[in-house]
Amino acid sequence: MTGTRRLLAINNYFYRRGGAESVFLDHIDLFTAAGWDVVPFAMQHSANLPSPWSGHFVSEIEYGGAGGPLTKARQAAKIIFSLEARRKIRALIGQARPNVAHAHNVYHHISPSIFSALKAEGVPLVMTAHDLKIACPAYTMLSHGSVCERCRDGHIHNVLLHRCVKDSALVSGLVLMETLVHRSLGLYRGTLDRLIAPSRFYRDKLIAWGWDADRIAHIPNCIDTSGFAPATEEGGYFVYAGRLAPEKGLATLLRATALARQKLVLAGSGPEEPRLRRLAVDFGADVSFAGHLGKPELQRLIAEALALVLPSEWYENAPISLLEAYALGRPVIGARIGGIPELVADGETGRLVEPGHASALAEALVALAALPPTARAAMGAAGRDWVRREFSPERYRERTLNLYEAIC
Repeated sequence: MTGTRRLLAINNYFYRRGGAESVFLDHIDLFTAAGWDVVPFAMQHSANLPSPWSGHFVSEIEYGGAGGPLTKARQAAKIIFSLEARRKIRALIGQARPNVAHAHNVYHHISPSIFSALKAEGVPLVMTAHDLKIACPAYTMLSHGSVCERCRDGHIHNVLLHRCVKDSALVSGLVLMETLVHRSLGLYRGTLDRLIAPSRFYRDKLIAWGWDADRIAHIPNCIDTSGFAPATEEGGYFVYAGRLAPEKGLATLLRATALARQKLVLAGSGPEEPRLRRLAVDFGADVSFAGHLGKPELQRLIAEALALVLPSEWYENAPISLLEAYALGRPVIGARIGGIPELVADGETGRLVEPGHASALAEALVALAALPPTARAAMGAAGRDWVRREFSPERYRERTLNLYEAIC
């Protein structure tokens, strides 16, 4: 690619909502700094960052809002295949034709209807797999709290049979219909030139579910360690930072905290919070609920913790919170599941434990708390040096640019 290069960056949301949005917006910043003309395409939302291209964004879909059966039917159709998004992206391409398009999360809001439009216009297309939606209709390969791979080899009826989405026949049925439409039209397999898997685990899992290995590149997420300052003192507690959801293994963490007689701070919010508050009382766990914190407050909380704990019980991808903990000079205790083991050097940058085992997790908490502060600081420093070398923004941009060059 020569001359001015233009990237069409696609994601449902155009503000820092979660890990996928952070990767999306950091990606935009990196390529803008490298001289690319970056054009975003997203859903209209009051929290969006300003953009001269926002007039092309698709209308906001608000779930759970008021509306009769006809309104909800139209919304369901839009979730599955958005004609508006398809029309608007064609208009955007006509006004600002990109060298390459890079999609992140598009499910349910923008929809993959745009992919066939991009393909028809001859625009090379890359998508980052932030979850397992292109394999598992329910995103997570999780059903009723347990890892599930029943839909492998095309048996996607299981998502409805087992009510995998919100334990609802209606919602699970809609997701089944969505998957049937997308697969029959080839909206992923027939349009994507490359997939990016942030973890080797996700790459291997997608290949096992039938994706062509030659079309999937492993490109880890990145972090700029210069924006993170390690603390000089510890606060005597462990910390979890993220969504309070069942698949995160937080009930196991509370039980382990009680067994280990350690202090824990949960930073974040989510549907599991009322249950976790009850469990904390039942277990006699010393737990503080910090709620949603701003970036400076969250960084300070993690920087002064004994360690960050990621007790997940589902196939995590490549958690940004883990990289942030290292950037802040803190060790990590992580569950041996999904992509987490790739990011924790057991005994060097933290500890790995089997998921769902409260006693093993308690032992890891006790062992790490018993170390002198200098030993924990050394583990955190090793993690910080690792991400500075291997997960730098420069490495991410180089790897992604090489991928773009290969398909353009």
